[in-house]
Amino acid sequence: MTKPDRRLMNELAALGPFFAVDRHDRGERPEAPWRAMADLAEPGAALSDRVDKVRAALAAGARRDPREVDPRVAVSVAHLGLVARLIAPAIGAAALGRGQVPMVADRLWWQDELGGPFPLSVALGEPESETIQPGTGWLSGSAVEGITIACRRAFAVSGRVLWGNVASAANSAAAMIGRSRPDLAPAARAAADAVLADVRVEGGRMRAGDGFRRRSCCLIYRLADSSAAVCGDCVLGAPTESPPEDNSTA
Repeated sequence: MTKPDRRLMNELAALGPFFAVDRHDRGERPEAPWRAMADLAEPGAALSDRVDKVRAALAAGARRDPREVDPRVAVSVAHLGLVARLIAPAIGAAALGRGQVPMVADRLWWQDELGGPFPLSVALGEPESETIQPGTGWLSGSAVEGITIACRRAFAVSGRVLWGNVASAANSAAAMIGRSRPDLAPAARAAADAVLADVRVEGGRMRAGDGFRRRSCCLIYRLADSSAAVCGDCVLGAPTESPPEDNSTA
């Protein structure tokens, strides 16, 4: 593996907007509207503000008062949007096979936008330690782990729901790559499987690909008050599965 370069970033952008990343020099503090991703990787105002912003957007889309939107739904949807944006370029880089983007919170900057993949930038330098090898411990120390733990600690949302979101994000990233670059589909699934191998992510037993179905629910169906309004990979869409433990705070 080599350290990330401009060519790799161009190839990531060609996979789609969820994979695109900008870059800053390591040690640089970008000006607004760039914000430090590290602020989201711990309970605090930045994370609460993002959840409130998502809750207001969900309410507007459903023509409801924000107070009518279950806070847990807003937390889960906000979390899924964040981790999906972070996981995609990492899986994309691994699938391309030429380098890895260091997706650790203190190296990332983002812009707080809704309505699609938000702008994301990584701080890069020269050391050989720039690379992160994907594997069973891929999530350890990542911004995905930090944000997931922060959401779990700050809000009354089940860890099973949040780590299930991580599973969905990994599988979705691999699926998007497969549609954009069918030649990269096997490598993309292998990279997603490195995320799914973490025991916290639905027990570490799931694998990416056709037929993927998480064992939990992102809770978005609660916005429509109908279990029919579920995502394609939701456990609620499988008639043979038991309902998810989405009320748990364990």
